[in-house]
Amino acid sequence: MPRKNYKYIYGPVPSWRLGSSLGVDPISGEKKICSFDCVYCQLGKTGVRTAKRRTFVPTERIIEEIKSLPPLKIDYITFSGRGEPTLAGNLGEMIAGVKKIREEPVAVLTNASLMDRKDVRQDLSGADLVVAKLDAPSEEIFKKINRPVKGITLSKVVRGIKKFSKIHRGKLALQIMFTPGNRENAKELARMARQIGADEVQLNTPLRPCPVKPLSRNEMSKIEKYFRGLNVVSVYGSMRKKVIPVSRKDTLRRRGKV
Repeated sequence: MPRKNYKYIYGPVPSWRLGSSLGVDPISGEKKICSFDCVYCQLGKTGVRTAKRRTFVPTERIIEEIKSLPPLKIDYITFSGRGEPTLAGNLGEMIAGVKKIREEPVAVLTNASLMDRKDVRQDLSGADLVVAKLDAPSEEIFKKINRPVKGITLSKVVRGIKKFSKIHRGKLALQIMFTPGNRENAKELARMARQIGADEVQLNTPLRPCPVKPLSRNEMSKIEKYFRGLNVVSVYGSMRKKVIPVSRKDTLRRRGKV
């Protein structure tokens, strides 16, 4: 397959949750721009921590690159990349534009920090799948693990996810990243997941290179028991497809080790 130096799209990558996933980076800066500075992020420290939405990449640039793709068999077109995708003020416009030219379902991976905002929920509602992060059962642990920008609280995050779950006609998944910092809170997180009522709960641990040690397969298996009765997928129990990125350099820059 021919490779090209794409600026805003990357992959496809072998996602344990989404199969073959073509990434779209609506932030696309040299520095990571995010509302969090999570201790486990494989992309390293957040360069610009902010909760202010703006247009980083014109929608037409994203559409142009997707139109230029060679023939690809992919399962999802996924908005993620080097930062929090909901910071892009034109996210809803991008999602709508992609759906006009591609048949694959659109996913958004979000840290849920801005989901308490009506405009963000409206933008996300255009996606077929939204994966929202929830790593902490308390404000104290939230600040230690996710290290949010000032003004973002766990209560706002949970409230936003609950509001979104009531309006979204597509699939909503919760992703919980388990680390040594929250492994003792699995019971409380399972209770919160039940209250939110997402369609799926994704149990993860940082297997890509990062400063935080991942939990073992056995530890994750014990944690999974607290989520019985929910539709659970776990990083250790999922298969990854073999894929060939159209631009490996861009894939590594935005995703870390594939």
